[in-house]
Amino acid sequence: MSTSMAYSGFVSHLRHRPKKHLLKYRVFYLLLNLGDLEILDKKLKLFSYNRPGVFSFYDVDHGPRDGTSLLSWVFKTLKKADIDIEDGRVMLMCLPRMLGYVFNPVSIYFCYNKHDCLNAILYEVNNTFGESHTYVVPIGDNRLATLKHSFDKVFYVSPFVSMDCIYNMTIVPPDKGLSITMEEADIEGSLLVAIFRGKAKSLTNIFLTLALIRYPFMTVKVIAGIYWEAFNLWRKRIPVFQHQPADSASISIVSPRSGFTNE
Repeated sequence: MSTSMAYSGFVSHLRHRPKKHLLKYRVFYLLLNLGDLEILDKKLKLFSYNRPGVFSFYDVDHGPRDGTSLLSWVFKTLKKADIDIEDGRVMLMCLPRMLGYVFNPVSIYFCYNKHDCLNAILYEVNNTFGESHTYVVPIGDNRLATLKHSFDKVFYVSPFVSMDCIYNMTIVPPDKGLSITMEEADIEGSLLVAIFRGKAKSLTNIFLTLALIRYPFMTVKVIAGIYWEAFNLWRKRIPVFQHQPADSASISIVSPRSGFTNE
C-alpha cells in the first residue's frame, strides 16, 4: 500500500517592502513516496511515472535532471551530508506535470529513517532561468511538532529580491495537514513571506479526476502567475537585481542558523 498523499489548500505571498504586494491562489500538491512511483503508475489511471499522462511525474524534472533514479540521488545527497536514513522513505512534495507541463518554484523532500523519524529536509528551489539549487537541512530534534530553521540564501530566484538574504522556515511536517512558511529576510527584517496550508487527501483516481476539473490549467497558471506578478512588481518600480548564474542542480549542505523549536 502506497503512503503517497495529496494536499489541497492555498498559497499566499506577501511582500512588505518597499511596497506591499499580496497574492493568493488555490493549489494542490502531491506528496509522493519516491519508492512507490511504479506502484502509483499501475494503480492510478490518471497518473504516469516517466511516461506521458494526464498527471505525470518524471525523474528528469528533479534532482540531477538527467533522468536517473531520483531516489538514488536523494540517498547520495544525504550521504554527502553524513545523514543515513538506512532503509527509510523519502516523501517529495511537488506539483505534478499536468498534460505534460510543470514548473515547481520549490519542491520539498521529507526524509524519514527506518523508525519513521524525520532526519532531514531538502529544499529544491528552481528559477525561471532553468537553474536549480537544493538546500540540505539536517533535523536536530525530530520529535517536535513544528520545525523552525534558518539558512543563508545562495541561489538567485527573483530579480526583485537581493541575494543578501536569509530564509526563515517554519514547517509542520505532513500528516492530516501540511504547513510551510518561507520567510525571506534581509538586514532590515522581513521582506516577504510565502505560505502553503493544505489538508490531506487520499491520492486516488477520484481525487485526480476532481483535481483535473477544479484545476485544469494549474501548472500553466503557476508560471504565468510568476511572470504576471513580475510585471506588477516592475510596474510598481520595485528595484531589480541582476541575475547571478548558478551551476545546474547545485547543492548546499547547511547547518541551521537557529535551533528547532516546538510550538
